[in-house]
Amino acid sequence: MITCFIRYQIDPFKQDAFAEYARNWGQAIPRCGADLTGYFGPHEGSATTAYGVYNIENLATYEAYRARLANDPLGRANYEFARKERFILGEDRIFLKRVSGPHAELVRP
Repeated sequence: MITCFIRYQIDPFKQDAFAEYARNWGQAIPRCGADLTGYFGPHEGSATTAYGVYNIENLATYEAYRARLANDPLGRANYEFARKERFILGEDRIFLKRVSGPHAELVRP
């Protein structure tokens, strides 16, 4: 399993548009095959940084998922919404794998 972290640079005056975009992905992403953790928008600190996080089996599965997302009616509409409203100023994507095991309370001798 790998996790995709998307870092967005957004227009600070269009946070509501980004929130709508995120809610739309909340419907389309799971339907197209990824396990969506969620989208996160500015609250305190930077007003221009937001994140999207989801899990997917591997990069081959990711490629098939992206194709389904591009053909999904809501996915296409959401891409167009972002293009038209121009609230995303930049986007970086990175895939990470979990390297720590289950976390438990530290037992002291």
